[in-house]
Amino acid sequence: MPIVLITGANRGIGLALVKYYRDINYHVIGVCRQASSELSANCQEIITGISMQDNQAIRSLKHILGDRHIDILINNAGILYDESFAELNFESIELQIQVNALAPLRVVSVLTDSLVSGSKVALITSRMGSIEDNTSGGRYGYRMSKAALNAAGKSLSHDLKSDGIAVAILHPGLVSTAMIDFNGQVSPECAAKQLAQRIEDLDLNNTGTFWHANGSILPW
Repeated sequence: MPIVLITGANRGIGLALVKYYRDINYHVIGVCRQASSELSANCQEIITGISMQDNQAIRSLKHILGDRHIDILINNAGILYDESFAELNFESIELQIQVNALAPLRVVSVLTDSLVSGSKVALITSRMGSIEDNTSGGRYGYRMSKAALNAAGKSLSHDLKSDGIAVAILHPGLVSTAMIDFNGQVSPECAAKQLAQRIEDLDLNNTGTFWHANGSILPW
């Protein structure tokens, strides 16, 4: 049975991805700080106590997984705060960079030995990390952290290619989750299905592509 590991699995897009991959017969490993009741009811294996702000906790993932191989690694965990230029909060900006950009890179680094030729890495980012697409300003921490994640994903696509590992950089759409007070245009279930299709289509020929979940390619 193929294995998929999903961070930020206890709610929102992460939980929807857990359910999607469970239903297509993957062994799903859900990673989170604290399991929700819905995650507990839908996930075969849950690793709790993993904060994306805790480097030691992230490093523990390798020991927990042991010698198992991961077919799909989905870095989904993330946070969003809303800073305007008039009200900059550098602590929240730094926190978003740590959680949204550094933590996913650290997860991939820690689990590199668990990836094999044919494995796939998906980074759930945002079109708000696109510099060309920024027409409104604001949201400094989120934009900066996702732009950094996009850059990391592009570098990973080059560095992991020789090992047969492909990397997708994926914008899920404006999804109705708690992160945006459920004011989105896409349901988590729809987003999960579209994201999974992009991961299915991922190979070494299109590795490093910045995709919208609907299949369109986004500008950097």
